[in-house]
Amino acid sequence: MSMGNIIVGQSGGPTAVINSSLVGVYKTAKDRHADKIYGMLNGIQGFLDERYVDLTEKIKDNLDIELLKRTPSSFLGSCRFKLPEASENEAMYQDIFNKLKKLEIKHFFYIGGNDSMDTIKKLSAYAKEKNYDINFMGVPKTIDNDLAVTDHTPGFGSAAKFIGTTLKEVIRDGLVYDSKNITVVEIMGRNAGWLTAAAGLAKAEDCEGVDMIFLPELPFDVDKFVDKTINLQKDKKNLVIAVSEGIKTADGKYVCELNAASSDFVDSFGHKALGGTASFLAHKLASEIGCKTRSIEFGTLQRCASYVVSRTDLSEAFLAGGQAVKAAFNGESGNVITFERTSNDPYHCTTHSYDVNAIANVEKKVPLEWITNDGTYVSDELVDYIRPLIAGELTPIMTDGLPRHLTINDLNR
Repeated sequence: MSMGNIIVGQSGGPTAVINSSLVGVYKTAKDRHADKIYGMLNGIQGFLDERYVDLTEKIKDNLDIELLKRTPSSFLGSCRFKLPEASENEAMYQDIFNKLKKLEIKHFFYIGGNDSMDTIKKLSAYAKEKNYDINFMGVPKTIDNDLAVTDHTPGFGSAAKFIGTTLKEVIRDGLVYDSKNITVVEIMGRNAGWLTAAAGLAKAEDCEGVDMIFLPELPFDVDKFVDKTINLQKDKKNLVIAVSEGIKTADGKYVCELNAASSDFVDSFGHKALGGTASFLAHKLASEIGCKTRSIEFGTLQRCASYVVSRTDLSEAFLAGGQAVKAAFNGESGNVITFERTSNDPYHCTTHSYDVNAIANVEKKVPLEWITNDGTYVSDELVDYIRPLIAGELTPIMTDGLPRHLTINDLNR
């Protein structure tokens, strides 16, 4: 039985496994007899400009599917576009639904994080109000792991694996010289410290781990930070400290704003561009302590390092896309696929379809009980929560010694 035409888009910051979710949508829809499978270029913003492709022309065989699973970033491109309320700009909604009608779309899938689920929330509500026969489903994605309801979010596990791996290597590098040295590592995370908490993974039998971890869930005191660092260096020459890009002082000011080189850019969702936290703190320590310091920003590396992808994460990303299709084909709309952990050892999760209204625009932060009392480290419970999500490896498909990716030329036009 034909299930009609579908369209899928990707939005927000990319991950190492976001394309596995796209493959999950594509393959499941194809196996379940969708007629046409369209892909939006640059999300809903691109769709408004009628930029879309027939995915069956871009994903031609099983090799393409395997390549796409292993390809980082968003195959279809992305956007950070805040859809207004229908009451503020109904003409835009009419435009969107006219374009969906033109393509005879029956099912709409959006792969993204918090802001993307806001798009699903608004479009599904409008469709229900106007009796449009289109199902809208959200597929979860974010390295920040800050989506509400779900145990975790696809994309986080691979980013956490990169952070744990790279920090072990940074720590080894710092042990080379017999001299005092401090490295401050900046990790993504505006208001939720899940990614920075993954720094706790570096502590193992063969590694002492990082010396301090600071998350945005607690106020950050620059002077106390300097004092704690001085005390630590009395017993240990080489220190590695992990900080979230979003740590704030008690008055709510981002620490990166103390850096004269910080950016004033604000996106359409009102998010200030962050960066420079580690640089500011490293310079502060150098001036206060007088030893060699360096700052490292993992930046986009933590969300695009497909060469160190978690097999668990990639598999669950694919599963989320497939489950969204199954739910939509069963008539569901206005929902998001979520994960529920039923066992940590052995690790096991089940998937559910949950009301987007409970997820959109809600940030899940690290529970305070998973942060040590002095605010300088994370608990074993938090590390145990993360560890199953980084399990397993998937070797890239290599060509001439480098990973091979599936790309789409339409994004440059």
